[in-house]
Amino acid sequence: MATPHFRHQLHLHRYKIAGLLVGAGLLLSHAADAQSPTRARRGRNGNVKTLTVNNLPGYDDKWFHGGFQLNASATRFRVEHSNRYVQTREVSANSVISPSFGVNFIADARLADFFNLRFTPGVSFANRRIEYKPLSYSPADSIKTQEVGGTVLEFPLLLKYHSERRGNSRMYLIAGAKASVSVTNRRQDPETSVLRTANTDYSLEYGVGMDLFYPFFKFAPELRFSHGLPNVLQSGTDVYSRNLQRLRTNAVTLYLNFE
Repeated sequence: MATPHFRHQLHLHRYKIAGLLVGAGLLLSHAADAQSPTRARRGRNGNVKTLTVNNLPGYDDKWFHGGFQLNASATRFRVEHSNRYVQTREVSANSVISPSFGVNFIADARLADFFNLRFTPGVSFANRRIEYKPLSYSPADSIKTQEVGGTVLEFPLLLKYHSERRGNSRMYLIAGAKASVSVTNRRQDPETSVLRTANTDYSLEYGVGMDLFYPFFKFAPELRFSHGLPNVLQSGTDVYSRNLQRLRTNAVTLYLNFE
């Protein structure tokens, strides 16, 4: 039997070793290409068809981000009539959708790979209206409107879950709770400001949005739904209050996030 020599062993395995080295090189090259901020798509002839640049490649490595929000809402009350309304049938109350707008600041903290905790305090200028119409036959000008509006401080605390980033975009879901405090009330016309509501409110919020990465900032349009929990109606002896049992807030809001 021939005595094995070290050089013979290298001769037998050099192709395997070379193959391993080539494979490792290809893997490293692929990993480097995957982490590269620029990706090119080529056609069959090797020409570059499209060139994609990953904006803000290290954005998710930071644990905290700041920014601001601009928002526009469609707000209304969810109305529940009282027993007096059922018995006397004095007037019917119908909530009217009203616009509002506001601005918020963003404090976003990274909790895990796909989860962020967001605190977005801000101020909004809201207005909600209820139309009262006598149930008996009467002309159209007998419809009375009550308005509840003013400047509201908002304190939303939300949990954000986002998908993996695909190029410069990704989808996300968001949900949480919001506390609101009215600091001023617009009561210009005493006849339209008889109905009174509480100054504090709490609501559940949920929505969906999309993160869009640009070279110097991230822009995210977001659609969010808000449902108030407590009854904000303040009881009274006027015809507007005594025909109601509960008022809860409701809103659909479009947010434009800049981070």
